[in-house]
Amino acid sequence: MAPAPGSAPARFAVLDGDLSSEWHGLLGAAQALAVDTEAMGLVHGRDRLCLVQICDDQDNVCCIRIARGQTQAPLLKQLMEAPGIEKVFHFARFDVAALAEGLGIAVAPLFCTKVASRLARTYSPRHGLKEVVQELVGVELDKQAQSSDWGRVEELSDSQLAYAANDVRYLLPARDRLHLMLVREERLALAERCFACIPVFSDLDRGQYGQIFEHR
Repeated sequence: MAPAPGSAPARFAVLDGDLSSEWHGLLGAAQALAVDTEAMGLVHGRDRLCLVQICDDQDNVCCIRIARGQTQAPLLKQLMEAPGIEKVFHFARFDVAALAEGLGIAVAPLFCTKVASRLARTYSPRHGLKEVVQELVGVELDKQAQSSDWGRVEELSDSQLAYAANDVRYLLPARDRLHLMLVREERLALAERCFACIPVFSDLDRGQYGQIFEHR
């Protein structure tokens, strides 16, 4: 069941540097977690990781502020690498690279709603988070705070935090709808093979290798 549009999360916390033991225990009991990141830009190694957002299927949301120069978050790492918890992203390629570059986290296992959308929703050319959530979950996301200064982690505005929370609150319902579509169209096995490749593409992005599979 998706959260009602405009409703507040069941529980919400802004944490500094890492998960608390309480939130680690709460989120660690989930079978799947929605995850997103915010950074200073899109270039790994230049633009630092600033925020990590996580939501479980009970609509519990936490935002973890990552300090400039921080290189570790042990409890977050443990959660993101837990083999029994599926981590759900939209465009996982970026977030997996950001977590690896910023905090040395090797995310697994994972599900990417953007890849799933491209495989399942072949009737549509629009696979952004806003479009996917609007069609599959019936919620229109406000993306006005998308391009903003996430480096001011200690002074994030209410609108930034609301934007960050909403980017994960509807991912699990979207994932469920996409999973059903992939099964129906007999494309789930292909999707899972694509998901397994994402860490490789993320590592290539971190190394700035570009389109090495292109024929030129």
